[in-house]
Amino acid sequence: MPAKSPLDVADGALGQLVERLTISHHRRRLARVRWTAAIDPPPGGWAAGEPAPRPGNAVTVLVDGAEAFRAMVDAIENARSHVHVTGWHLTPDFALTRDEGPRILRRLLAEVATRIPVRVLIWAGAPLPVLRPWRGDVRAMREQLVTEARTQCALDAHERPMHCHHEKTIVVDDQIAFVGGIDMTNFNGDRWDTPQHQARGEVGWHDVAARITGPAVQDVAHNFAMRWEATTGEKLPAASTPSATGDVELQLVRTVPDGMYRQLPRGEFRILESYLRGLRAAQRFVYLENQFLWSPEILAVLREKLARPPTPEFRLVLVLPAKPDNGADDTRGQLGTLVQADGEGGRLLACTLYAIGGEKDWPVYVHAKVGIVDDAWMTIGSANLNEHSLFNDTEMNLVTHDAGLARQTRIRLWAEHLQRSVDEVAGDPAAVIDRVWKPIAHEQAERRKRGERATHRLSMLPGISRRSRLLLGPLQGLVVDA
Repeated sequence: MPAKSPLDVADGALGQLVERLTISHHRRRLARVRWTAAIDPPPGGWAAGEPAPRPGNAVTVLVDGAEAFRAMVDAIENARSHVHVTGWHLTPDFALTRDEGPRILRRLLAEVATRIPVRVLIWAGAPLPVLRPWRGDVRAMREQLVTEARTQCALDAHERPMHCHHEKTIVVDDQIAFVGGIDMTNFNGDRWDTPQHQARGEVGWHDVAARITGPAVQDVAHNFAMRWEATTGEKLPAASTPSATGDVELQLVRTVPDGMYRQLPRGEFRILESYLRGLRAAQRFVYLENQFLWSPEILAVLREKLARPPTPEFRLVLVLPAKPDNGADDTRGQLGTLVQADGEGGRLLACTLYAIGGEKDWPVYVHAKVGIVDDAWMTIGSANLNEHSLFNDTEMNLVTHDAGLARQTRIRLWAEHLQRSVDEVAGDPAAVIDRVWKPIAHEQAERRKRGERATHRLSMLPGISRRSRLLLGPLQGLVVDA
């Protein structure tokens, strides 16, 4: 490897310094609100405190918008007592289904609202029009949603400066809940897509959500009720605990910034705690799908795993967007530190997805937030791996230690991304990564370098090297959480 220039050396040194300052700042902040256990948890186990893990749930993992929105429509259409929706943003005229007679969001909610309460809770938007969606955009959206309809829509403006409400949940009758990364909108990209990610003349969209029934639904319902009361003043009836419907043990974990809600003055940071517990316990592999990857706390664990692998076969696979809507350079810089930690170990593989075909290939925007460790731990939710989601935005994730569900989900995602059958990717994870993931990703990256059309949707994430602007990620983290 060629010698680093003085600029590269300075960039790396400053990046390490700013990262240490950022982590120190986070520790002080969590200490002030007595949440240091979230940043220093032991490996493995459940997040401490309430809500505790609940047994007796059934979970259906919904991959990509076509499947997820169909399940949401079915649940909302058959609601009997109420529908409660939270989101970052929504588009009233968004088509949730794309078959004959598509279901349009505002019409669906309006129809259901003629017989039962329908409450929608959305981030109020950025205070100034320099960021989108801003307050004016969201107020216009609300008017379109509620005009000539009984749908109730509240705009939650309890945000920290430069941050938002980012969780995406639906609760139906306090019996069914959806938790995940997908918003019902085409803002910044059409969220409806299929696992085939066929080129549609626009950016494709990969996302994941989960449908839950059973006792854990109560925790999603409680979170909505807390935020709804804080925003509107209306206190909703307490949700009862649903009966057991399956054998999956789940824990619902949140990020709620301190000082945001009267009901949670100290905030809650259990998504950070859950990720750190899961990643620190990793022995064989870590698989992450995420929109961003520049949390210094998360990167520190991943670097340690690469530099001092717990087992010879340890692998780390990342699936990230080729061009995030912001934070691209930050993620690239942090990935550079992972490349350095891996050295020549060949344990790290960072990939992205493209919709191929037609006149050109379109990037598939990876918006899913999925973490799977050793087929023994899994999380799905709304939280990105950055300071916004782990410290400053409202978020919700589910966590499970159910080995069967984790493995089933991993294999399904791998089959989709690798365009192989489930049987072809069901073997030993390290062997599948070396035998299938790496050859495809490297071959497609080489084709792109030569200016040739891709023959597969999976490719190496472009722009990653040992010398990839290591300062930007930590600096962004310090600035947004200052």
